This record gives sequence, C-alpha cells and structure tokens, in this order.
Amino acid sequence: MQLIGRLLMGIALVGSVTAGTAAAQWPQFRGPTGDGHVTAGSLPVRWDETSGVTWKSTVPGRGHSSPVVAGGLVWLTTAIEHEPSLRALAFDQTDGSLVHDIELFRPEELEPIHHTNTYASPTPVLDEGKVYVHFGSYGSACIAAETGDVVWRNADIKVDHQNGPGSSPVLVDGLLITHYDGIDQQFIAALKAADGSLAWRTERSGELNDKPDMKKAYCTPAVIETARGLELISPAADWVYGYDPASGEELWKIAYGELGFSTVPKPVVGDDFAYICTSFTRSRLLAIRYDGQGDVTSSHVAWTSDSLIPKKPSLLLIDDLLVVGNDAGIITCLDARSGREIWRERIGGNFSASPLYADGRIYFFSEAGITTVIAAAEQFELLATNELGDGFTASPAAADNALFLRSQSALYRIDAEN
Repeated sequence: MQLIGRLLMGIALVGSVTAGTAAAQWPQFRGPTGDGHVTAGSLPVRWDETSGVTWKSTVPGRGHSSPVVAGGLVWLTTAIEHEPSLRALAFDQTDGSLVHDIELFRPEELEPIHHTNTYASPTPVLDEGKVYVHFGSYGSACIAAETGDVVWRNADIKVDHQNGPGSSPVLVDGLLITHYDGIDQQFIAALKAADGSLAWRTERSGELNDKPDMKKAYCTPAVIETARGLELISPAADWVYGYDPASGEELWKIAYGELGFSTVPKPVVGDDFAYICTSFTRSRLLAIRYDGQGDVTSSHVAWTSDSLIPKKPSLLLIDDLLVVGNDAGIITCLDARSGREIWRERIGGNFSASPLYADGRIYFFSEAGITTVIAAAEQFELLATNELGDGFTASPAAADNALFLRSQSALYRIDAEN
C-alpha cells in the first residue's frame, strides 16, 4: 500500500525503526509507524485461554502502558501503588520470564487519579538499545535495555494532570517529546535523549476555556514528514497544533470549534489530511490539512463529523478507508477524503485500547477481554471473536507474527496454532 510505504519512510527518518526491522520490533505506542499498522508478517486470528497462548506472565501492580518490543524483550511500565513505586518491567519475548524489574521513581505520595486511569499509562519508547519511559509529572527516565541500568532520570517538569498521566512520549532525532497539558499549565517539551536535560519547552498559545479542568488533555503527538521537514501534530485542549520538533517552534494551529478537553486518541495521518478526535465529553472528528502557517482554523478543516466518535481509542487509516471504533463498540467506516459513511456496525462492549491493522484484518480489544477481528473492507465482515484474560485497557503490540496483549493483571504472547 502506498500509504504504508510513506509512513515507514517518515518513521525511518525520525529514528525509531526502519522498514527492514519492522517485523521484529514494536518500539512505541501504536507500533513502528505510530498508527496501529503491522507492517510485515501476519497475526493469529483465533485463540482463547487453551489455544494460541504461547505464554502468560503475571504483571505486578497496575498500568495501562502498552507493551513495546525489541531486542528479544517486551517492556512495559507499572505502578505499585501501596509503596508507592513506579517501575519498568522487561519480559523475555520467547518464554515470558521476567528479565528486568527496575524502580525508577518513588514519589512521597501519589496524587488523586481518575478511576479509569493508572499512574503508569504512558507507553515507553525503544531506540538503539535504550528504553525511554515517562510517568507524567512524576518524571521521565532512560534505561540501558541489555543491563537494566538507569542512564538518567528527570523529575523536574511538573503539571497538575488532575486525572493522572496519559500522554505517551515520541522520540524524534535525539529528542524525547511529551505533552504536558494540565489544569494549571499547558505546554509541550523535549528532553535530550542523551542525558535527559531540557532541550526546549513551548507554551500552548490558543485561548482556552476559563475552567481549569477543561484545559487538560492526554494525547500523544504524531510525527509526520512534510515538504518543509518533520512536523509534530499535537492535539491539546480546544486546539490542535503543528510544531517543528527540532526547535519546538509553533507552525500552525486549528481550533476544534466546540468544547474540546481531555483529548486522548492519537492522530492518524494520510497523504493530505490528519484526523483528530477532540474531546472526552463529546468527541468531534476533524479532517485537517497540515500545510498551513499561523491560525488556519478557517481554511484548513476539510470536513468534520460528530457521529459516534471515540473518546479514548485511536483511529485506523487504511488507504482511503478511515475506520472509527468508538468507546461503546460501534464501528464506522468512512471515506477518508470526504467523510462519507460507508458502513456502520455494532460489535458491542466497552473500549479503551486502540485497534490494530494487519494483513487485511482489523483487531479490536475490549475492556471485557474480547478481541473482535473483522475484514478491512468496504463491507463489514466478522472473521473471529476471541475471549481472553481480565480485560484490555492497554493497546496491543505485535512482533514476529505474534500478538503481545496486556490485560489488567497479565501479559500474553499469542501465536497462530500450528
């Protein structure tokens, strides 16, 4: 597919993973291309607790961070709340044994949190033998993957998240970039990957609602290649921004048009448009052009939709099909160019995890532990329904033709049956 090739080229420039290693690695939230696409190989279609499970390992503590995979290890973060202790865990990719259990931060106390969130929700980033982890205001850190040694820690950047941390970092040309959209401050910042020192910090410039709890957001930026170089597409409260990742310079911004806060879904990007979901209360879908300068709200919104848009799960863009799965298990397939509805179907359940696309199939992972597999096509076709574990809030990972699924209490490796 032309789209997948373009995205892989962009990610290779960013420095996360190249097309040649995509099958063996899942280095960040939503995978090698940052959009939920499995770029090589195939995945199992059917499994349950007695078939297809290669291994199952207990995960201590609580966390919603997604697994990331490289170098034969599966990494995730967790919070041991009664201590409290914020940790990184690494499991052997082949047999599921625990290889590293590393304490990174021990806060004096934990701030209040929303019942749907955890203190270990941001997903790590893997690159060149290093593991970069982020716990919001509790701090960020870098680990040497082979030894488990902590390379650096930085706990200097503080905001009041109100509901706990949620934004995952991205790694761009030696910079670890993360959103800090709290109820007290709203900005985006970059740490130097080499030593954890601050490289730049840019305040959000758009006018916000006067109420502090409507200024927060929990989104992860998307990295894209444009005619003018690499850009970050960065949804925050009430606005989506474009930034130069090298300097933090704001390039453009677009207002959502209505109240938009607690933004969660990561953007997906096609040849011409980026697709943004805006809010936790009433989410709107925006298809925007990202070649503007300054405030381009009036000129760069191609189309919008207010119909059953997700508040937590991210979208899938497959060629010219935009697949929109909302929190209540209603899947809508749209024409990505126009926003025209092609089909809509209810699969049922509640959803927080983002879906996967692999080899012509789409995978949805519910909070009840049910994975629904459908065809990626212009007509709805159910392929399989699989039940496993005690529910999925974390988004999945895929590597070496296997799925790595984090439930509320365990990590699974799922392979196709021989």
